[in-house]
Amino acid sequence: MIPVILSGGSGTRLWPLSRGIYPKQFLPLVSESTMVQETVLRLAGLERLQAPIAICNEDHRFMMAEQLREINAQAEAIILEPVGKNTAPAVALAALAAKNLDDILLVLPADHVIENIPAFQRAVVNAGQLAEQDYLVTFGIVPTAAETGYGYIKRSSEKIDHAFKVAEFVEKPDVEVAEAYVSSGEYYWNSGMFAFKAGRYLEELEKFSPEILEACRLSFAGAQSDVDFVRLNKDAFSQCPSDSIDYAVMEKTDKAVVIPLDADWSDVGSWSALWEVRKKDSFGNALTGDVVAIDTKNSFIHSGNKLVAAVGVQDMIIIETDDAVMIAPKDRVQEVKKIVAVLKNDQRAEADLHRKVYRPWGYYDSVDNGDRHTTKRIVVNPGAKLSVQKHHHRSEHWVIVKGSAIVIKGDETMLLSENESTYIPLGVIHSLENPGVIPLEIIEVQTGSYLGEDDIVRFEDKYGRT
Repeated sequence: MIPVILSGGSGTRLWPLSRGIYPKQFLPLVSESTMVQETVLRLAGLERLQAPIAICNEDHRFMMAEQLREINAQAEAIILEPVGKNTAPAVALAALAAKNLDDILLVLPADHVIENIPAFQRAVVNAGQLAEQDYLVTFGIVPTAAETGYGYIKRSSEKIDHAFKVAEFVEKPDVEVAEAYVSSGEYYWNSGMFAFKAGRYLEELEKFSPEILEACRLSFAGAQSDVDFVRLNKDAFSQCPSDSIDYAVMEKTDKAVVIPLDADWSDVGSWSALWEVRKKDSFGNALTGDVVAIDTKNSFIHSGNKLVAAVGVQDMIIIETDDAVMIAPKDRVQEVKKIVAVLKNDQRAEADLHRKVYRPWGYYDSVDNGDRHTTKRIVVNPGAKLSVQKHHHRSEHWVIVKGSAIVIKGDETMLLSENESTYIPLGVIHSLENPGVIPLEIIEVQTGSYLGEDDIVRFEDKYGRT
């Protein structure tokens, strides 16, 4: 069995913590581990498990590789999607990457919370046995409420081992319909998790959505390997239709079965859903960071940087980050994505970027910005090196505040330590490297007529960036 970790999506309903360049699946929302890491860790102990195949956006490739490395999980492949095309093409790529068509793919979105791990693992074992018999298995969550934010799966009366034949997939219902679904006992929430043989999935995809399979084959045939990553042929993949597994295959095949799963599952798709799964105080509040709450009930309050004080608040979501504060009633959190839409329309960086921006070598934090200057705190991981580069519109002053740095500036190479500094004139080719065993921290002051991140001409880069 090969775990297939699907890491698409931007988690806009969890803004401002989740953003386009650093979405929710890479955040530690429920535990100290990120959601990607939790997805892999909950498989520990299962037998006959191969290394995972991860599928993610190209912008997230280094976060994916680093977070897997942190939990000692070596991916069989990290497949980079140049554009998002939904789940049917993503899983087709994983099936094409499998070395054996009889290998079972265990398809897992990277943004789920599952509290009852033993129940989940039992369902996975049962799903594997059914997949061996050429069934296409989906996991149906036993509903605990008449949720209108999930799609539903209706089971038939025909039972096969631990599963039921699928009668139909249905869209997100209104409240009255959802209540009827739950009371009937015949419907499950659609989890988006699946298990099937790689070859069987490709056969069914070719039967029902051949244009998707053809585009995936072409993009995979033209792929290039780059360190840990598989870079698809962008032109070929861009021509692929966008569709979900449900629409492309599961609704049409006669081999679909659903395994009921009762394992305290949530897809934490909103702040209210995250409040549900977080630990709360005696007043029903989920509090994170530096928070003072007085006469406050049933609220989610997150402080990322500053003291957040609340008085007389009830059923509210308050989220503070370095560069944004979001406040909403708990029953209107689905509308948070409208904020992101407005920010994108206004071309504001807060839609996609945090003040702290992660890079393969570490991260930088934009401390202060002006018309002709920017001040950043830059942290470089041990052994990491920024690209050899130059700038057309800005010069840079670097002050070392922790660790040591190898700086190349034109024809000059120097070793700098704490309290030492250097100046990089406009147009001079330069690089920065951390030769030490502790993180390197520098303060960088940029000055010039244009300070955008796209004013970088790279000559050499160990991470394959252009």
